[in-house]
Amino acid sequence: MIVELSHRITEGMTTYPGIPGPALGVHLSREDSREVYAPGTEFHIGVITLTANTGTYLDTPHHRYADGDDLARVAIDRLADLPGLVVRAAGGERAITVDRSLDVRGRAVLIHTGWDRHFGTDAYFSGHPYLAPESAAWLAEQGAALVGIDSLNIDDTPPRGERPAHSILLAAGIPLVEHLTGLAALPDEGFRFHAAPPMVAGMGTFPVRAYAVVP
Repeated sequence: MIVELSHRITEGMTTYPGIPGPALGVHLSREDSREVYAPGTEFHIGVITLTANTGTYLDTPHHRYADGDDLARVAIDRLADLPGLVVRAAGGERAITVDRSLDVRGRAVLIHTGWDRHFGTDAYFSGHPYLAPESAAWLAEQGAALVGIDSLNIDDTPPRGERPAHSILLAAGIPLVEHLTGLAALPDEGFRFHAAPPMVAGMGTFPVRAYAVVP
C-alpha cells in the first residue's frame, strides 16, 4: 500500500505567511501546438512560478548554511527508501519531545501532531506544534536519517527568533520535510519513506511528493 503524505499544490495557495503562492501558466497551449505537430497530435506545456518553500517541501543543509549540501548534493539514499518511524504527538502539546527509548538511527523520523487538519486555514499559521530543541539535538546525536513534521514549521515561529531545530539538524546533515500530511494513516514503524526533490544546483529547499510504502 502507498500512503500519500503531501499537500496538493494549487494556484495561489498559502503555505507560510508572507510567502507568495504559486502562479500557473501556459508555455504552449493545446491549440497552439496543433500548428507545430502533425494533424491529430497535440500537447500542453505548462509553466509554474513558485517559491521553493511551497506545499510539502524538503529542507537541505544549504537552506541554513551557505556551505551545506544543496538539492543536487544531498545523497539520494538520505531521501528515498528510508525505514520510517512515526512519533505520535497529537495530544495538543506544542513543544514535542521524542521518546529516547526509540531506535532512530538511519530512520526517517516523522512527527505526527495532527496539525495538518488546519492546512489551508488561518488556524494553521499560529500556535502550531514544533520539535523541542533538546529532542532535535538528541535526534542528531542518534543519527536519524531525516526528520519530518506535519506542522507549519519544525521550529516555533515567533515574528523573530532563532530556529534551533533547523540549525541543529541541518548542521548534522539531516534533511527536513515540513508540512507533511496523512501521518495518521501510517503504522508506527515497518514502512519505507520517500521524499526526493529535483536535483537543482544552488537551491536549499523544494517541494516533494512525499509518500510511504506500507507492506
